[in-house]
Amino acid sequence: MRAASVPAVPAVPAVPALPSGRSAEPVPPTVVPDPGRDPRGPRRLAGVAMMVGSGLSNQTGAAIGSLAFPVIGPVGVVAVRQYVAAVVLCAVSRPRLRSFTWRQWWPVLSLAVVFGTMNLSLYSAIDRIRLGLAVTLEFLGPLTIALAAARRRVDAFCAVTAAAGVVVLIRPQPSADYVGMGLGLLAAACWASYILLNRTVGRRIPGAQGSAAAAGLSALMFLPVGVVLVLRQPPTAEAVGCAVAAGVLSSAVPYLADLFTLRTVPAQAFGLFMSVNPVLAAVVGLLGLGQNLEWAEWAGIGAIVLANSASMLVRRG
Repeated sequence: MRAASVPAVPAVPAVPALPSGRSAEPVPPTVVPDPGRDPRGPRRLAGVAMMVGSGLSNQTGAAIGSLAFPVIGPVGVVAVRQYVAAVVLCAVSRPRLRSFTWRQWWPVLSLAVVFGTMNLSLYSAIDRIRLGLAVTLEFLGPLTIALAAARRRVDAFCAVTAAAGVVVLIRPQPSADYVGMGLGLLAAACWASYILLNRTVGRRIPGAQGSAAAAGLSALMFLPVGVVLVLRQPPTAEAVGCAVAAGVLSSAVPYLADLFTLRTVPAQAFGLFMSVNPVLAAVVGLLGLGQNLEWAEWAGIGAIVLANSASMLVRRG
């Protein structure tokens, strides 16, 4: 979930920046090979371990954050998460705001709005329709971006498969929460916008300065929310702790983990692993929150994951 705060990997349109923050693929460091063994082996194994840890951290953070919903609501949790993301990204990137021109500022401002809206709609969806379903619907954003620019038959198959998965997930039934599903789809639209804006910001502003500035502005937008919550009903220490944990696990940890992962794992492998995030979210929701899913919902999640995985496996570069 995610997550998300730095430019996406340009060569892999199906691997966008998460609500937690993803970085552009850096140039791998120069390594002097050791005759007799492949030095990339241990590094890539460590990279795979980091990908697993990053995915689990992201979804676990969202699950822990949901525990604070009864006290401060999804808005309060998102506000705290935005604060944490801003502190981490600004500390790492140190954006030079005074040097930004208007041509650089307008996509940063747009990215800040989209960033906050994306996380708020996702966490509100989690509050209504469970973690696994909300993250799966949000995942449609990057998948749509990836398939929209494609012209291959396999991509048409992937689009149909993903659409079938969505139909299964939002099938009409008396207990269906259409507001929650709509919030999940809004998060998907925001994630798609986030990808496009991140690309623009990445081209116009060096490094992750633009994304850090957007995170800081988004945190400022949520500052009044935090003030109102404290004045109306002082939150408990437990609720604040859960919200801070969500910010650390869903923003700081994935961001730092991905900085290392993208230096050791090929971009295509990184994108392929990202496909399993909806499954990780469903498993974390089941084990951590007791959110059981019906077989049809598992089938819908599986169809969407299959669509992105197939698209990534046949993608070149």
